Amino acid sequence: MAKKNNSSSIKLVLTRLVLDVFEQNNNLPLNYKQVSGRLNINDDESRDIILEILKEEAKKSVLKEISPGKFQLLELKTFIEGVVDMTNDGSAFIVTDDEDETDIYVAPRKLRNALNGDRVKVYVYAKSKGARQEGEVIEIIKRAKLEFTGIVKVSERFAFFIPDDRKMQHDIFIPLGDLNGARNGIKAVAEITDWPAGAKNPIGRIKNVLGVQGENDTEMNAILAEYGFPLSFPAEVETESEEIKDSITSEEIAKRRDFRDTLTFTIDPFDAKDFDDALSFKYLEDGNFEVGVHIADVSHYIQPDSALDKEALDRATSVYLVDRVIPMLPERLSNGLCSLRPNEDKLCFAAVFELNAEANIVNEWYGKTVIHSDRRFTYEEVQEVIANKSDELSKEIHQLNALAYKLRERKFKNGAISFETTEVKFNLDERGRPIGVYVKERKDAHKLIEDFMLLANRKVAEFVDKMGKGKNKYTFVYRVHDSPKPDALANFAQFAARFGYKINTKSDKEIAKSLNFLMEDVEGKKEQNVLTHLAIRSMAKAIYTTKTTSHYGLAFDHYTHFTSPIRRYPDVMVHRLLFHYLNHGQSVNAAFYEKLCEHCSQKEKKAADAERSSIKYKQAEFLKDQVGTVYTGIISGVTEWGMYVEIIENKCEGMIRLRDIADDFYTLDEKNYAIIGQRKKKVYQLGDEVRIKVKNVDLTKKQIDFTLVNE
Repeated sequence: MAKKNNSSSIKLVLTRLVLDVFEQNNNLPLNYKQVSGRLNINDDESRDIILEILKEEAKKSVLKEISPGKFQLLELKTFIEGVVDMTNDGSAFIVTDDEDETDIYVAPRKLRNALNGDRVKVYVYAKSKGARQEGEVIEIIKRAKLEFTGIVKVSERFAFFIPDDRKMQHDIFIPLGDLNGARNGIKAVAEITDWPAGAKNPIGRIKNVLGVQGENDTEMNAILAEYGFPLSFPAEVETESEEIKDSITSEEIAKRRDFRDTLTFTIDPFDAKDFDDALSFKYLEDGNFEVGVHIADVSHYIQPDSALDKEALDRATSVYLVDRVIPMLPERLSNGLCSLRPNEDKLCFAAVFELNAEANIVNEWYGKTVIHSDRRFTYEEVQEVIANKSDELSKEIHQLNALAYKLRERKFKNGAISFETTEVKFNLDERGRPIGVYVKERKDAHKLIEDFMLLANRKVAEFVDKMGKGKNKYTFVYRVHDSPKPDALANFAQFAARFGYKINTKSDKEIAKSLNFLMEDVEGKKEQNVLTHLAIRSMAKAIYTTKTTSHYGLAFDHYTHFTSPIRRYPDVMVHRLLFHYLNHGQSVNAAFYEKLCEHCSQKEKKAADAERSSIKYKQAEFLKDQVGTVYTGIISGVTEWGMYVEIIENKCEGMIRLRDIADDFYTLDEKNYAIIGQRKKKVYQLGDEVRIKVKNVDLTKKQIDFTLVNE
């Protein structure tokens, strides 16, 4: 059997090489001797195999025999690269880099051990008329991941590891010597170490034991491990952070603009531990105002290519789960040296603006500062001051809020879009179990800080863009957001019209105007979350890049991330580059920084997925004891196997499976975001209100099942 598998593998490789010869020679007609010559194959046996391959590929309509013994590719594009997107039945679609290309279907037996997310090379079959495009994996270029979370199953002679990831179709064989102390039934992290040719299951080892399934720490650590975020800092990183001196020398202060005598304060959530931004405020003699946006000078403490820097880049972002923060930097930096705590001298990088009463910029300055924060405000405290509660800084807070209002009005007038999604928060007991769910409100205090951070981010990006002359633009890290694809927007507009909202798609400005009207009008209504999420889904995703394109959602021509270097690595890069250019440095290598941007964008997505996963787990945990309880919900999503419903009262989301709706046979109407009964024509549509009962909760899968209640 092994010999047959080996022979089959050799023939597959040889087939690929043969077809490569035609591609590399511009599809020149070739016979088997010419193909053999180009592959430097001289022995008769191999040449006979090549002739056999040519004939077989001609039968498959991959090649055509244009004259006796001479062959040519039917289509040049026989091989493509792409990313594996597994389905629940073990087959996959290969998503290519070209958005206009059709995804390639690959049957389970032709995946050749490729796993979800892997980058692969696929041999594409000739397409029959009307059939879907199919192919087979011939090479795994890059594994998406080799580590998985799951449950260990131990027997007398061997052990298996059952991954949590539903798209990981193979259990992992674990030799007893590689259990690393894991016991039967324990939750752990396993790493694939080998996958022999022809073997059904990969071989692995237990890398980390997480703990007992269902315990809060175990499950939160499992989520982090699943998305590739480390559970602790390497010893050398911790050591390096501990060795940084916490005193600020007079020589360092002399290099900076001194704001220690200027009123400065921070505004953050009540439970925040790291404060990476502060505002300074001063009344000027001519009636204008000086507002400084001071950001923790992380780049002063983290030197390029140090262990700290490499770890920060690898993580690229802090991760915010329901009950914890996994910081990008060790605690000594994130909560200590770099945190702009009150009544301490701190080093910052600042954008300082002189604004008139209309919030127009009269002067701007960028550079390193030293500050001494006078006060640490919470959002709640500032909101109370805005609501006219007396405070020693009432006058300054009200003035900043007035300026923020002007900045906000101008932003929306210029075409920015206001997406106000509801953010779900949990009240947790001492063991981390959810005992309540509430929706976090964004008030003027949050928007005040946001508007000044947006101002700093925008003006820093504009400043660097203007520094470069003509074609010699300076390489920089931008935060960009493309305009929505017309098809996606048209579908959303059609759906919104069912609720009486008109989306004008004539121009970007008209789209923004009508979307803002919708967002304002829908606030507080039952369909708010559904419409907001659908609108966001119709938009492109924001990414980091060195290319100077605009930010559609904010309606800014130039935008970057300058204001959160404690928790985002792109901001560290922005600080370094800005300082480099302020000191007359030459433009840096764009290709190098583009790769860093791609890495940070990918890590940002993984962090968002991990956060969503922790919310799903807590929602399931919250409803675990509510099986049989009846709620009112809104249909928040439809698929071919069921519909998602979000409970209005607590925002928990679960699924009603189509097989559980007994009164008819229901199918998906994708275009109209609906489920339709085939006999009675009853329609369940996105945004509809329904009564549901909690049927089942599976904590392992973070899955909540509902059934419909017909009243």
